[in-house]
Amino acid sequence: MIPAAFDYQRASTLDEALSILADRGEDAKLLAGGHSLLPLMRLRLATPAVLVDIGGLRDLSYVQDRGDEVAIGALTRHRDLQISELLLNQVPVLAHVAGQVGDPQVRHRGTIGGSLAHGDPASDLPAAILALDGTLCARGTSGERTIPATEFFTGFLETALRPDEVLTEIRVPKSPGKFSFKKFNRRAQDWAIVGVVALSDSPARVALVNMASTPVRASATEAALAAGAAANEAAQRASEGLEPPSDTNATTEFRRHLATVLVRRALEEVGL
Repeated sequence: MIPAAFDYQRASTLDEALSILADRGEDAKLLAGGHSLLPLMRLRLATPAVLVDIGGLRDLSYVQDRGDEVAIGALTRHRDLQISELLLNQVPVLAHVAGQVGDPQVRHRGTIGGSLAHGDPASDLPAAILALDGTLCARGTSGERTIPATEFFTGFLETALRPDEVLTEIRVPKSPGKFSFKKFNRRAQDWAIVGVVALSDSPARVALVNMASTPVRASATEAALAAGAAANEAAQRASEGLEPPSDTNATTEFRRHLATVLVRRALEEVGL
């Protein structure tokens, strides 16, 4: 299909982008890599009146050491995350997950900020940021604020970002320990039918892909692990309290089964 008609404005600075957002409100959408937004526009599931292109704001592309944390600019591309020496040494799970997103074309154009702001529960990177207990930084006309990843995803394709805000930075604690990322899909570039990110940190953390209307943590599994349960027992509770979607790729019941299998494999891989 062909997208509905829209205006296009290219922002040369972050302040210029914020000014346009403040002026156009909910009629405006930000464009970075475009791999999340443009397919929705072709299907007319998104019909913005104006696209604000921020892809050229290269000062929002970086990976920096901040002591106990690593700070990542929102316009950092997946490929840059994948090959970052800092991430490979200090947050290897994020580098690994970024390297599994889509295909090479997507990884060289898509940005971490775009993936997170899109809020798709089938995306890989939101689960990784959730498992890492990351923090997201947003800037708007009224100033800056930080949002815990656990509070950022509010509904299907919905986030805590306000219409006049831009996601500028993601901060994650250093986590050089063991990790596992498992996902089941039909083809390498497809969305995961179900995915799992597991960290051996204390306490152990587990996040799930495509198991609810938002990216989620496997809270029941985490609680079982904290209580001393073995991997197999904890994995049986992976979908507890969740409502996995049913679609042309898998039924709700199949997703529950997949989550149990993949969580068990991930926990065993990290030695839990």
